[in-house]
Amino acid sequence: MDNGVLETCREKLQRQLDELMAGAERTVVDMTTVGEENFPDPTDRALLESNRNFTLRLRDRDRKLVAKIKEAMKRIDNGTFGVCEGCGGEIEEKRLIARPVTSLCIDCKTVAEEEEVK
Repeated sequence: MDNGVLETCREKLQRQLDELMAGAERTVVDMTTVGEENFPDPTDRALLESNRNFTLRLRDRDRKLVAKIKEAMKRIDNGTFGVCEGCGGEIEEKRLIARPVTSLCIDCKTVAEEEEVK
């Protein structure tokens, strides 16, 4: 695989990882610095709880993405980046640049998505 593509993907992954970690840190700060507010209206309290739950769901998705990013960076380091885990073939460079966390070629990913629908 072309070293330029590897470096482009590594930089993109690192940038994304940094953004996700900063977002997680902001969430922790926001949730720990908010004092116990007295909400005379139960609707206001429910809205706050709903927003917190939504934020936590987003952070859980981010946590899963962080794991995928770290795995992709390991594949770059050990030389298996760009090799499909499904068929062992090569993943197209355009796909890797667009989604560097991918571990499947487009054909294997299509099959996996079709199986999910069933």
